[in-house]
Amino acid sequence: MQLRRGCLKLLAAAGVFGPAGISGFISQALAMGKVPVAPGMHRLRGEVTVNGKSAHPGQLIGPGDTVKTGVDSEAIYVVGQDAFLQRDQTTLVFGEDAVKSLFRVITGRVLSVFGKSKQQRTVHVSTATLGIRGTGCYIEDEGSGETARTYFCLCYGSVELIPTAAPQERTSYSTIHHDRPYYIYNKANMPKMMVPASVINHSDDELTMLEGLVGRWPPFYGRYFRRGGGSGGY
Repeated sequence: MQLRRGCLKLLAAAGVFGPAGISGFISQALAMGKVPVAPGMHRLRGEVTVNGKSAHPGQLIGPGDTVKTGVDSEAIYVVGQDAFLQRDQTTLVFGEDAVKSLFRVITGRVLSVFGKSKQQRTVHVSTATLGIRGTGCYIEDEGSGETARTYFCLCYGSVELIPTAAPQERTSYSTIHHDRPYYIYNKANMPKMMVPASVINHSDDELTMLEGLVGRWPPFYGRYFRRGGGSGGY
């Protein structure tokens, strides 16, 4: 624990956790000796609501809750052994059975890390169902309908991915470091619903920050020390 805190302090001081607000947030948590942190809301920027009411620091997120961010807004929060960086204009609905159904992305962008579990847990997006275990992933969902498109990067861990428009394309795979990002479509006339993509709009620094909040390291954390510090890219 002390080694983890010491390393996180060095990373925060170096500003590797992206925007200054995030660096300051993790630095404050470390200074108070709160790593891992308690469940609940830990950083709010702009308009953030839970079930239609303004969110507040420390607020717990539970089964059935809806978390929504407005324009130029952001929320960082912990639910059990899972941590979330929810970007602006994003709506997440958490499952009534949190053990099995984690959440549904209605629209928007979220970076998430999940603790290990004995059974597969499910994430729903507009174009697919994702079964995960001990995973870090980034999702950008453009909404529902035939023209819907979802970006999905399994940053590390394992997933069973079932495209809604083509369940016969079900696939299970594992990654170590952003190895197989995809765009997933709902267009029935496309030859494949899953199209390879590049890594976009999320970073190793953000994943390290989220895992640190729940007392873990991402599997690639040694890269920081091999290259002499974090980076803003993946």
